[in-house]
Amino acid sequence: MNTSLIVQRMRRYLAVVLVLLTLGFTIEPLSSVASARSLAAANAGASANAGAAAQRRRTRRKRSFWKKHRDKLTVAGTAVGGAAVGGLAGGKKGAAIGALVGGGSGAVYTYKIRKRNRNRRY
Repeated sequence: MNTSLIVQRMRRYLAVVLVLLTLGFTIEPLSSVASARSLAAANAGASANAGAAAQRRRTRRKRSFWKKHRDKLTVAGTAVGGAAVGGLAGGKKGAAIGALVGGGSGAVYTYKIRKRNRNRRY
């Protein structure tokens, strides 16, 4: 077989693997959000039954690295993913285009689409 054909096939397989990994990582957080919502709803009902007389002292917890830099990490992660897929598809120029598209789509998601004001119980 021709070596360029082998390289093209390897690139295609690697691109498919990267896309599947990306989908796998996005499915897990979505399922955990659903379970966290149902857990929060169950806890809200239990705390309402406990009575309002018991006051809890709220202390501010130290925020994790993820919570401090979530926006920047999301944009950077999508840019890296776009660069990887673009690099496999079109070399250096494809990687540059993929990084721009990935970073732009991550920024649109982070700053426009994602809901920020959720009622969370820590």
